[in-house]
This record gives sequence, structure tokens and C-alpha cells, in this order.
Amino acid sequence: MPTAQSPHLVVPFAACTGEAWLQAMKALPAGSLKNLSKLLQGMMLVETSTGEALSLSTPHERVLGKGLTAADPVDGLIPWAALEAAGTHGPNSKAWAFITPCHWAMGREHATLTDPAALGLTADESRTLLAAMQPYFETEGITLHYAAPERWLAEGELFRQLPTASLDRVLGRNVDTWLPGAKTAPSLRRLQNEMQMLLYTHALNDERGIKRQLPVNSFWISGTGALDKPAPAPSHNITVPRNLAQAAFTDDWDAYAQAWLQLDSGDISKLLAQQNAGESVRLSLCGERNAQTFETSAQSFFSRISSLLSPQPPLAVLEQL
Repeated sequence: MPTAQSPHLVVPFAACTGEAWLQAMKALPAGSLKNLSKLLQGMMLVETSTGEALSLSTPHERVLGKGLTAADPVDGLIPWAALEAAGTHGPNSKAWAFITPCHWAMGREHATLTDPAALGLTADESRTLLAAMQPYFETEGITLHYAAPERWLAEGELFRQLPTASLDRVLGRNVDTWLPGAKTAPSLRRLQNEMQMLLYTHALNDERGIKRQLPVNSFWISGTGALDKPAPAPSHNITVPRNLAQAAFTDDWDAYAQAWLQLDSGDISKLLAQQNAGESVRLSLCGERNAQTFETSAQSFFSRISSLLSPQPPLAVLEQL
């Protein structure tokens, strides 16, 4: 029986919506995911998390956030920022959010959120922007704290019950679909407009333009909520590969297929070796709607023989996500 310390592999974007994903997976040579197939033969499905492709929290966040709050968290209110703040600012019951400085690519009809990593912000640049934006946030009762070049912590009561979309939902997509509604968060929509005007003329963006770097022209809010119980101790047994996600964000399905091959020969192969050595392990396959978690199973002799003779193809499992 797997324990809290058992190895747990959580795979974001193991499946995606759309025909392009399915065609990419069908184009893989037969037997490409042999380690995944073998791993699943020794496991049983123990939990399914169902949702929608337009939910604010992704399936992999629902898996990783299980137990973080006293009750099952509300969609868009898994308090990731509060969890990080507990490690840096001490345990408290305050409400927090992540603020991500970012670039919105402006099209004719809508804006698309560019991966913040593409900005290559330095710590000095990030702190300069935070200092410029801080007074505006303070007028709305929000205090900004530097955490990393691509992420700040924001402390403010309005984040306690404000559902927000994960960055993993909106990267490469139309931001309008995912912004907090004007009725539920008018002050934040006002801040968005004010910051876009501030950043448009900021000297730092002029310098970035000279260096042919993307300007920082907006911010994204995510990870909102508050902890309603002591923060859990950090877990060192969970592995969350990101290669599939990065390929999915850019609609690069050739890279996505290659990422699956690398995952099968890497992290999944390692997990299979641990299971074959008698260790109990967990695997969570997460798509854009659903997640399925499998655990090592002490199968009966008949069940084990049956699974070896007629294993379920990995693609059939992934299509359920």
C-alpha cells in the first residue's frame, strides 16, 4: 500500500483536447510507451478527478492541492500563494495571490498571454517594476512582496474569495476568457488598466526595446486564497515533469510526441523499476479536463495474468483525460 512518502509521478498535460493532440499520439511508433503500459499493468485506478477544460484550476493542480485545505478547494481557489507565503512570511491566515509580470501580445481582436519565462526578466528588472507598481496596488489594500523575477507575492483581503485562473490555463490563449469578472473584482480590472498605461511609458521597457526584448505590459493574478489549516510539510517524493506542458503551450505537437518518448524512457521507466523492485508507487495522469491516479496493486494471480494477456493500450487511458 503506497504511503504519503511513496514516489508519486504527476504528469501535467498527459493528454490535451483537440485533434492535433490525438494525431500526434497516434503517429508514435507501436510500443513507444512500453514502460507506461508495463507500469499500469501492476497498478489499479484509485481516484478520478473530473472537471471541464474551462475550469480555472487544472487537473494536475487539483491532484497536487489535495489536502492543502480542510475541505476540497473551490475551483480557482487552491491557495498556492498562501502556501509559499507560509514558508517565507510565517504561518498566518491572511489571503495571498501570485502576481506574475508578463507580456500580452495584442492582436486585432484579443490579447494572448506570452509565457513569462520568455521575458527573461532579471531580479533587478523585476524589483524595479515592483517598486513602480507597488503604490497603485497599495491604494487597493494590496502589499506586494518580491519572490522571484517572474513571480511576486501579493497580500490582500480581496484575494480570500476571488477565484483566478492558473497560468497553465491561459498561456498562449486569449486572456479575456480567464480574467476575473469586472463585477467580482472591479478594483483589479482597474489596476490592469492602470498598469498597462504605466508600463507603456516605463523607462525599463524602453531599455528592453533597444535590446529587442519583449516589454512587460501587464500582470497575471493566480494562486489566490488563504490557508485554513497549518501548511503541510514540503513533500520531496513528488515529481512533476513540465516538458509536455511546454510543448502544449506552443502547439508544437512534434515536440510533444518527443516529450512523451523522453518521459517514458525517463521518469516512467524509473517509477517502473521502483515498482518492479517491490516498492509501492503512485502515478497521476492529468489532462485538460480530468486526472486519474493509479497505485501499485497487490493483484490476484488471475488478475495479473489477465492484465499481461490483454493490457489496456496507454492511448485508451490517456483519451479519458
